[in-house]
Amino acid sequence: MSRRTSVERPGAREWVPDEPDERSLAEGIQVCRGCELYRDATQGVPGQGPVDAAVMALGEQPGDQEDRQGIPFVGPAGRLLDRACEEAGLDPSVVYRTNAVKHFRFDPGRAGKRIHKRPGRVHVTACGPWLVAELDLVRPRGVLVLGATAGGAVFGPSFRIGESRGRPLEWPADGIGSEWSPSWVVATAHPSAVLRSRERDRDYARLVADLELATSLLSGAARPPAVSADRAASRPGSSPG
Repeated sequence: MSRRTSVERPGAREWVPDEPDERSLAEGIQVCRGCELYRDATQGVPGQGPVDAAVMALGEQPGDQEDRQGIPFVGPAGRLLDRACEEAGLDPSVVYRTNAVKHFRFDPGRAGKRIHKRPGRVHVTACGPWLVAELDLVRPRGVLVLGATAGGAVFGPSFRIGESRGRPLEWPADGIGSEWSPSWVVATAHPSAVLRSRERDRDYARLVADLELATSLLSGAARPPAVSADRAASRPGSSPG
């Protein structure tokens, strides 16, 4: 059983270009066979946005509409995120949007409807090299992690949104394998969770408040988390003393 799993999920590294740019990353994701999710998905969905974006918004995986169109955050959750960003004063033009997993995982429903199925930790791990490549390409100042899967992709499986939101977080000391380390992370709920909530107004307001924190961090009105001397020395572009 374990041998079969290793064959099906070799990880994406083999398909990540050595010197990635926006086009080669998108092409690599389309042919990626790093896990089995490509078999049923319509296509891989690469990140989209300015490659010099100040903020990266990291979600879980493409949804039904994203899978069909090949663009992240174009479904109902994406539209809610756009509205929340506008209310929070976060300019969409400074946001690069992507997902921890690049293929849509779903269960078949009635009448051809595809029912979202949360990706497993194995899928997040297999897709990890794509996130590393996107981080090193975009080099954002900050990262928005939208939901537990995105948070787990950065901080590990013990990450909990409820314990982490409402304050700027430091990028993990051991990183995720990227050369680039963002200055801060803001954790919040995934917009799809807000749409499903029985207390939608309250949870939408909390989403906007978290995005307002990101806006404040970008403008300098809020301070990023303190960074240890060892971490600061290891960051790209740092200089001693």
